[in-house]
Amino acid sequence: MTKAFSPYFDPEFDSLSERINGPPCRVTFDNESLEDYTIVKIDCVKKQDQLLEVVQVLTEVNLTISKGYISSDAGWFMDVFHVKEENGKKVSDQSVINYIQQTIGSKRIDPLKITTQTSKMYDTNPQQEPTAIEMTATDRPGLFSEISAALADLHCNIVEAHAWSHNTRLACVAYISDQSSNTRIDGHRLAAIKHHLNTILHASNIPEDTSLQSLQHKDVKSIGLIGAGVSEGTMTTVERRLHQLLLSAQDFDVPPVQRRACSPGISVGVDSNGEKEVEKTSVLIENCSEKGYSIVTVQCKDRRRLMFDTVCTLADMQYVISHASVDSHGGYAFQEYFVRKIDGGALCSESEKHHAMKCLEAAVARRVCEGTRLELCANNRVGLLSDITRVLREKGIVVLRADLATKTDKSRVDITFYVRDIVGNNVDVELVKSMKREMGLIDLAVKNEKVVKPSTAVKPRFSIGDIFKSQIERLSHSLLTYM
Repeated sequence: MTKAFSPYFDPEFDSLSERINGPPCRVTFDNESLEDYTIVKIDCVKKQDQLLEVVQVLTEVNLTISKGYISSDAGWFMDVFHVKEENGKKVSDQSVINYIQQTIGSKRIDPLKITTQTSKMYDTNPQQEPTAIEMTATDRPGLFSEISAALADLHCNIVEAHAWSHNTRLACVAYISDQSSNTRIDGHRLAAIKHHLNTILHASNIPEDTSLQSLQHKDVKSIGLIGAGVSEGTMTTVERRLHQLLLSAQDFDVPPVQRRACSPGISVGVDSNGEKEVEKTSVLIENCSEKGYSIVTVQCKDRRRLMFDTVCTLADMQYVISHASVDSHGGYAFQEYFVRKIDGGALCSESEKHHAMKCLEAAVARRVCEGTRLELCANNRVGLLSDITRVLREKGIVVLRADLATKTDKSRVDITFYVRDIVGNNVDVELVKSMKREMGLIDLAVKNEKVVKPSTAVKPRFSIGDIFKSQIERLSHSLLTYM
């Protein structure tokens, strides 16, 4: 009988490259060089969406990025970030440092899978994890309340929910379970729920000249639990998914009644004091023909998670970021990205540039809510969200953004709303407090969101023509000294 032989492979062979060349990703923290910030340096092998992966990990642990320098020439990715914790202090928690070092570039942990409050609750019993549903629609006053009421009528328990409204578009991701058994909803019943919700979403008053394309913005579909690794929807965070949903709903197309005469890439609006024509966001795109890049610059009021929002949108538009520089000072942010399309070319046509500018402008604006912030905490019960949003709707209060999460022990629920009145003005705080009697036994905190107005004197000014020659070369040289 003929003997069969197979080649022998040393089990250590897979790690040979790492043992010769060092680890594929190095993440170091420096708390000594700067007085107010921690410097995070990242050196790793270049791969697609590497910057998005890094920014998301930093965002997940609530770090604020003040400055950033990114370069990815010659197959190597080098980042330097100036960060601080949410409380304004340097990063000193060793568990946070360990998480970042283990997650960025790790093969064992997928950093694009966020561990939401819901996925934590069901880690030990995945058979009972709730079903996640996505909704997009043309927004109208009271729509979020109607959705909440419909789910309560259908005997669904809302375990977690997140909703954003922007430019008359609504995007929502909700986790639901069966009211009686607190388990997953079967496919047959889920189809009935989706049909009922679609009926509500399509009930908007549609102008006669509305095109068929706008009708396609209204949709309900079920996905797996985000963060649980069970379906196509698990590779993004909830917030990135909301960005994607609103982008697909074309929220960058401002309705005619809101559109103002302004240059492409400039967003104007009304500030909290009612002053008109306040410049909020400037997005410009120019080409660097000798290097084959398109240079995207974003200037706007600074806020938390701003870089996450812009990098997400660039990735979703299939643009590859090769170099970047971000800076914030005096309440103003400046971001610059050197990008190519995924096929390697720059943005050539003016229509392509105009589309990208509108999408980035929308990405910056989606998270900004300058209305009244309501923070509520209540005992968990079926129909809680429906009852609260019904009271808000009856008082003429519009929900701009909502976040609901059930605590790990499932006994309490935290809810955050951003609200304004039906004509767009700030809600009277005393009116909101008076509604507590109708809402029942609920802990209620009311905050008016104030946005820092940047001084025009501190806006960073850069020469686009010289930037690639000077800034990126200096950046690459500086980053090499860290290795």
